[in-house]
Amino acid sequence: MKDTGSLHQKVQGLCDCFATNDPLKEMSKVKGESDTDEAALKWIALAILHGINSNAKEITIANTKKEGVKVTAEYRKADLPSPGGPIAEKIINAVREISHLEGGKAETTLAFGIRNNSMDLKIKSKHEGGDEKITIKFP
Repeated sequence: MKDTGSLHQKVQGLCDCFATNDPLKEMSKVKGESDTDEAALKWIALAILHGINSNAKEITIANTKKEGVKVTAEYRKADLPSPGGPIAEKIINAVREISHLEGGKAETTLAFGIRNNSMDLKIKSKHEGGDEKITIKFP
């Protein structure tokens, strides 16, 4: 039996581990990691930390046939370091699993704790003809 809460807990734990690091610097290193499952969870944690630290409205990761992997943050239009194709797929799958999102378009609220604080993140998912997009909206 697979523990559905464990990915969520791992990401929250990684947020605690990397809370004092520079998220963008660490995100740029994820692409070269050999354990893609762990790299995906680490990237999610770093993206959340970057969003919090930079007062981002949202962070989006999209994996499309036409453009490949593209990651953007909206606070002012900015591209973030890409995790690369194989890790991006795992990131999208992990976020969908953590959030229990299924189908073509879905949206939910995810309660997320970091150290002694918590917040509600809005998670949007879109899957259309092989193209996938996940958006994390910050409060």
